[in-house]
Amino acid sequence: MEWIAMFILIIILLIRFTYANNGKTIKLPSPLLKSSISIEEALLLRRSKRFYKDNPLTLQELSQILWASQGISDPDYKFRTCPSAGALYPLEIYVSVLRVDGIESGIYKYNPEKHEIVQIYKSSKREELYEASLKQEWIKRAPVVIIICASFYKTKARYGERGIRYIYIETGHCAQNIYLQCVSLNLGTVAIGAFDDDEIKRILNLPKFEFPTYLMPIGKI
Repeated sequence: MEWIAMFILIIILLIRFTYANNGKTIKLPSPLLKSSISIEEALLLRRSKRFYKDNPLTLQELSQILWASQGISDPDYKFRTCPSAGALYPLEIYVSVLRVDGIESGIYKYNPEKHEIVQIYKSSKREELYEASLKQEWIKRAPVVIIICASFYKTKARYGERGIRYIYIETGHCAQNIYLQCVSLNLGTVAIGAFDDDEIKRILNLPKFEFPTYLMPIGKI
């Protein structure tokens, strides 16, 4: 039965690869690897922020946030900025862009291996995301909303039902990375778990085994 599971996974990945490469691709600036703030200070200052200025984010800021979320930290072994059970990396990062300098609004998917984003919708679908997240205003107004999703099949295929726990733990790692990166960039964010899973899945047209785990609006404070 294991070969059947692997066959299904390969088909899913091929479908997703084809789907992702139908849109406009934007190469992101290289992430900065040093900042003026220490990890200790970032931990001290980390807070959930729900109200943001109307100012757009820069492409460099978006690049930095995405790299912190799931970026490649070891090119040789393809390790990422977040630990992952069995190095399976089931998380997928989507971005609803409302205001980012230099790129049009829309929904994009992050490709960690190439550090680029691929546009999958020309609409940010912000009103739909707002409704699906129980009408939380910060979802509607933030320049960027990060949507963390997970391919549960990847981890469950190896770890069974316990893989579900590992995925939610990994989502927490990812969210904390985004929080701390936002502190260093003088940006605000908040982790949102209150949303209609089925609606988010429909809005993004996620594959069968992929589900949303967290929403994180981000903006200048």
